[in-house]
Amino acid sequence: MTGNPPIGSHWARTGGQPRIAVIGAGMSGIGAVIKLEKAGYTDVTVFEKTGEIGGTWRENRYPGLSCDVPSYFYQYTFAPNPDWSHRFSYGPEIQAYLKRTAERFGVMPRIRFNAPVTELRYEAPRWHLRAGDGEAEVFDIVIAATGVLHHPSVPDFPGLDDFRGTAFHTARWPENLDLTGKKVGIIGTGSTSAQIVGAITDQVARVSLFQRTAQWIHPLPQKRYGERWKGLLRRIPALNRAAYRGVSFTIDQTFVRATLGSPVMLRYLAWMCRRNLRRNVPDPELRAKLTPDYRAGCKRMIFCSTFYPAISKDNAELVTAGIDRIEADGVRTADGTLHELDVLVLATGFKASNFILPTRVIGENGVELGSQWDGIPRAHRATTMPGFPNFWMLEGPTGPVGNISLFMISEQQIDNLILSLDEMRAREAVAMAPRQDAFERYNADMARAVRGTIWFTGGCNSWYLDRNGVPNIYPWAPRRFRREMQNPDFSEFRFMRDEAEAIAADRAAAVTA
Repeated sequence: MTGNPPIGSHWARTGGQPRIAVIGAGMSGIGAVIKLEKAGYTDVTVFEKTGEIGGTWRENRYPGLSCDVPSYFYQYTFAPNPDWSHRFSYGPEIQAYLKRTAERFGVMPRIRFNAPVTELRYEAPRWHLRAGDGEAEVFDIVIAATGVLHHPSVPDFPGLDDFRGTAFHTARWPENLDLTGKKVGIIGTGSTSAQIVGAITDQVARVSLFQRTAQWIHPLPQKRYGERWKGLLRRIPALNRAAYRGVSFTIDQTFVRATLGSPVMLRYLAWMCRRNLRRNVPDPELRAKLTPDYRAGCKRMIFCSTFYPAISKDNAELVTAGIDRIEADGVRTADGTLHELDVLVLATGFKASNFILPTRVIGENGVELGSQWDGIPRAHRATTMPGFPNFWMLEGPTGPVGNISLFMISEQQIDNLILSLDEMRAREAVAMAPRQDAFERYNADMARAVRGTIWFTGGCNSWYLDRNGVPNIYPWAPRRFRREMQNPDFSEFRFMRDEAEAIAADRAAAVTA
């Protein structure tokens, strides 16, 4: 690994290579290494907390795991895959694609496995990174590619430790778990829960789904691709690119328009969900329990065609009484009923506001990132933070999420990062960070715009909401985000031209703080 240049001999001035640390070897981390190297930035080290790549597709391995974004849109533009087996890919196939891509582009030798980053400390103009119990290393640039949904959220259920059966969060699914003939309880009704119920009901003796909030569910038009079609894509790669663009356009014109407040598309979305419920749940009493009391699209839309038929089976029960406590033999609900279980599955989601936390990130003013966010994470254009020079986030706060391709968003953010590094080199700058006034103006615009979206007006409590109940999500169309990433306004940033200026800015910020 190339050593850090001495003070006065900075990479942006000498034409050398910046030392770049990427945190996380999931979809964004892999993509960052590949695109950085293509752009000429080759001194890159990836720190991965586990012994395997893949991020969320490594963490999750529950039955029925699949992606709700079409396969030809859920892939890197530089590595189109003609061999997807289904229109909506299953988890193991996505994980295999990520691993194959990382190996093909030479990413694996750059990864330090089992090296969780515990602290990042900015000492102008560089970052001191500590992984595990090791010594701190110095980097010019830090990229947080830690993703969003990777810190399991487990409510503090009374008596959970008393349960004598097998209990676990969905992101910690035990390998080789056999559910045949078992009584299984599932707490939570999000997308993960819907997929699991649809996958296991025919296998188990009984499944009890504990519902706090009903969900709107759109049918998933799954399809298996034949060998002739896959062979055609291999021979004519342009077809894969056309499929990518076609799916992107369709999502923009339907689901995206609905979430941004289009009355016509909102009505269509609601009609599709109601029709799906009506057609697949014949029991009127069960159908009433499964009918939400908020508008469709307010939460992240669930796309699933197996849940309603499964929950309607004789060996499935929907429990709407609140959970009083967990006992040795199962779950006791507020109506006094004990639901006896062998296995308890916690489909209770993730701490979506953590991002890179709980890694300790200390910026130029000595303030920790976690303290600055205080449960209300924000960023400048979803990638940078004032007071944290040379620090970028991929899939960070206020970025486009929802039922669109995070591959697309991640690639756009990486391209924006590369433009920023090029600008630093052109200006011979040692550090850059967004201006505080630009950050505040941008987030004020977002706060106003988000009030017109279904996430704000739909009347539900979703994981998009921050501690103040405001959706932490991009409120405009994805094409606008693409323009912002492709055409950065560098007047929104302050550039420090030498070490002395960066150190002076650090000290001034500390005095102000």
